[in-house]
Amino acid sequence: MKKHYTLKLLALLCWLLPFIVQGQTTVSGKVTDSGSGSALPGVAVVVVGTTTGTSTDVNGNYSITLPSENGRITFSFLGYVSQTVSITPAVTELNIRLVQKATSLNEVVVTGLATTVKRTNAANAVSTINTREITGITTPQTMDAAISGKLVGANVVQNSGAPGGGIAMKLRGVTSIFGNAQPLYVIDGIIVDNSSISGGLNVVTAAANQGNASNQDNASNRIADINPDDIETIEVLKGASAAAIYGSLAAAGVVIITTKRGTVGKTLVDVSQDVGFTEAAHLLGMRNFTEERVASTYLDRPELVEQFIEARDAGRLIDYEDELYGNKGMLYNTRLNISGGNEKTQFYVGGLVQDEEGIIERTGYEKKSLRFNLDHELSKRFNFSLSTNYINSIAKRGLTNNDNAGVSFGVALSSTPSFVDLFRDDSGLYPDNPFAASNFLQTRDLMTNEENTDRFLGGFTLNTNLYTTDLSSTKLVLRAGLDFYNLKTIAIFPRILQFEQNGNQGTSIQGNNYNLNTNFAAFVVNNLSVADNTLDFTTTIGATRENFNQDQVLTIATQLIGSQTNLDQSSAVTVDQTQLPVRNKGLFFQEEVNFSDRIIATAGLRLDKSSNNADVNEFVAFPKFSLALNLANFGFWTQESINMLKLRAAYGEAGGFPPFGSKYTSFSPFNIGGNPGIIVPLQRGNADIKQERQKEFETGVDIGILGDKAVLEATYYVKTVSDLILVQNVPSSTGFTTRIVNAGELRNRGVELALSSTPFDVAGFKWDSRISYWVNNSEITELNVPAFPLGGFGNTLGTFFIEEGKSATQIKGIKGDEGVVVLGDAAPDFQMNFHNFFTIKQNLTFSFLLHWKEGGDNINLTQLLTDLGGTSFDYDDDDDGDGIPNAKERTDALGVTAEPFVQDASYLRLREIGLYYTLPTSLLEGVFSGIVRQAKIGVSANNLFTITDYDSYDPEVSNFGGNGLSTGVDVTPFPSSKRYFLHLSIGF
Repeated sequence: MKKHYTLKLLALLCWLLPFIVQGQTTVSGKVTDSGSGSALPGVAVVVVGTTTGTSTDVNGNYSITLPSENGRITFSFLGYVSQTVSITPAVTELNIRLVQKATSLNEVVVTGLATTVKRTNAANAVSTINTREITGITTPQTMDAAISGKLVGANVVQNSGAPGGGIAMKLRGVTSIFGNAQPLYVIDGIIVDNSSISGGLNVVTAAANQGNASNQDNASNRIADINPDDIETIEVLKGASAAAIYGSLAAAGVVIITTKRGTVGKTLVDVSQDVGFTEAAHLLGMRNFTEERVASTYLDRPELVEQFIEARDAGRLIDYEDELYGNKGMLYNTRLNISGGNEKTQFYVGGLVQDEEGIIERTGYEKKSLRFNLDHELSKRFNFSLSTNYINSIAKRGLTNNDNAGVSFGVALSSTPSFVDLFRDDSGLYPDNPFAASNFLQTRDLMTNEENTDRFLGGFTLNTNLYTTDLSSTKLVLRAGLDFYNLKTIAIFPRILQFEQNGNQGTSIQGNNYNLNTNFAAFVVNNLSVADNTLDFTTTIGATRENFNQDQVLTIATQLIGSQTNLDQSSAVTVDQTQLPVRNKGLFFQEEVNFSDRIIATAGLRLDKSSNNADVNEFVAFPKFSLALNLANFGFWTQESINMLKLRAAYGEAGGFPPFGSKYTSFSPFNIGGNPGIIVPLQRGNADIKQERQKEFETGVDIGILGDKAVLEATYYVKTVSDLILVQNVPSSTGFTTRIVNAGELRNRGVELALSSTPFDVAGFKWDSRISYWVNNSEITELNVPAFPLGGFGNTLGTFFIEEGKSATQIKGIKGDEGVVVLGDAAPDFQMNFHNFFTIKQNLTFSFLLHWKEGGDNINLTQLLTDLGGTSFDYDDDDDGDGIPNAKERTDALGVTAEPFVQDASYLRLREIGLYYTLPTSLLEGVFSGIVRQAKIGVSANNLFTITDYDSYDPEVSNFGGNGLSTGVDVTPFPSSKRYFLHLSIGF
């Protein structure tokens, strides 16, 4: 009986087989670049509405079988416009030519905590840069270096040229004076920490006698830990109209980073090796001494003339600037990326080994990074994404930037003439420097200053399809993120150093910084289509939770025993611990309405409560509204040459926490008669302190011409920060001197313009170009405390001054009989960039980035120090021909006017340039028999030239760090560098 049944079943299957085969369609073909005609390997080929997919092979070929006779296939590839084609049984061969994206209009940008929108429908101006712009021209040392000069609406300033990064980034002007002025960073849904943590060098340099030590210790930003090559895109929500979705965390804007992920298809292996060197971008030069100049400079030390003659005759006049900053450091970067997957699972693995020397001997930056990203479809209802990243980095940063003890490299160099001998003798001992507090060669060779970071980032997103019909779908999004790092700082100054012998008798500074951030979120997102799918509603409701824990322990040991460096091998130890726990909770609601891509409206509300608020149980509300009108999508539009004309407007609010602990009166430890105790501090707590509140309105127009061959984006914004957090003096009779208060209002207004175009796209030549322009003007519109100086060096040398009715970044100082007047402004008059990519023939690419900053003043103390030290390269020149040497004119002004020290810091900089050649596919097939998918060689450079009249190492400098207003202060920084690379990459 069973045999009889089996035979019938086989007969039935044989009868049905022709019909089954007939109900499928197999399509094959080749995918190529529309411009060059070269094959595109790794293109995702997917049947629309199914999980059936494949990818093109090394020659661009593919073959795919549709589940039914008819269907649609989508071809998608990074950097190209996706193409969808309808398939019938008659179609068996289909060759596709993909077009490179001329603009970013096909991108999606963030519009909510769990939703995105096509850029063509966005009502906000969102700056984006992709992987080609981040690492496609040259190899940046750190992620923060990769974005410099590329973001419209951002003022990015390098704190110094020290290895390991360190920038100050302000989005659409100043957002806080004493609060946090740096944007929030989010990587794959993980809220990451970007602290600059002090290494405790102030005990040696006394740089912050009256300031914030953490801003003057030349610390790096922790965002520098991220491997730039892992990044797919960076989106910047520059103001509250877009950043309101992050509520209290977003007053300074939000930088959203998406990392690379795997795609369906063959496993791809890419290996790349960069080898290069670095050198100082610009050195000032040393003074050319003569006998007369030595005698006139050192009037009270006549013996120096004989010393000069002896050194000159022996050929021992040393260019100490070149000796200190003239190292040609080697640069090595090795990367390995593996990606691929099938319809269910896609993966991406990225590895980096980086070893770079600095322009000062014994400085440099090392990093090892491993990333693993996974996307998996558990079922039709469940899928998840996993993002993980481990980083170990070591930054050796030397001893530079602000210094009141005269011991740092640059300050000691500024007073050291070329005829003194500072080199170690045959016994290994260094002579003392008779012209400065330190022998900077001895300090360089014997000191240690390192930041060693171990960091792990982990993010998980689970998507659950709760309910789906023809018109509606509902999903649950669960998200979790973790950012953990342990940062160890160690700075050792042996007692043999010149400045330690009569001071601390040896110093060992060791910091242990523990940071654990976790963020959790749950959202329900419903999509509803009505009116024959012409009206779409997207509703989001959810809750968030953020926990931030930072524990900083800094131990300083002095009076070291012999050559010991352990903390317990000393006679004096001080310990400082700072704990910063923060707990936030939030609720989020948003409604997005889209009428046929013609009218797009959004309204949202974020409710936050935090342990940082005065009332920890109070929910603070942050609303947002936006509207976009795509006029070219309406039926009445007949201008075919203008394919997009979008009018947009948006309003939003965001918050900024007061400084941690400002609501409390914290007691300070004190020693009374040998007994431990506590005393009341100088700052009084303010139980009524409120968050700073940013309110922003922006409006703009986007115009697309000739099928988006050219796209113009124009934006105007007004951003107001109320309840400005300031420090108020209180009567001494209260027992205190200051307290933190809400006492002002700040306004920023600006314009942003961006033109993306493809001026040429012909056989054998393509030119993609992007020109951007942006300007911001700030004003203190209300000040309820007396006007006050902030940062800088007082009226004698120039200081920032907060004053009602004036720019928030103005610089004031004395000017002869006029008294204290405005001498400049740190904010640029405007900025522009010119980003270009050329494709020549089929395989040659050439690209570069020019950045122009017009205006913006620095307080230049480097020049003053070399003048006072008698070593300025132009000390004896007479540029104005009045018979008075340059240095004398400048030093004679000291105490009379601060004008010579407030200098225009305009520049035109070639930030990046690169030339690459991709070997033809036919050659690779012939030589490697199809094993090698692609091979590319190239050369590139960073900071190849800078055109500026600024009289110091780099007009882009900020020795006082990035938080607050005190950018543009120049005190013998670590000079910036040029970087040159030879590149080789191979794909299998």
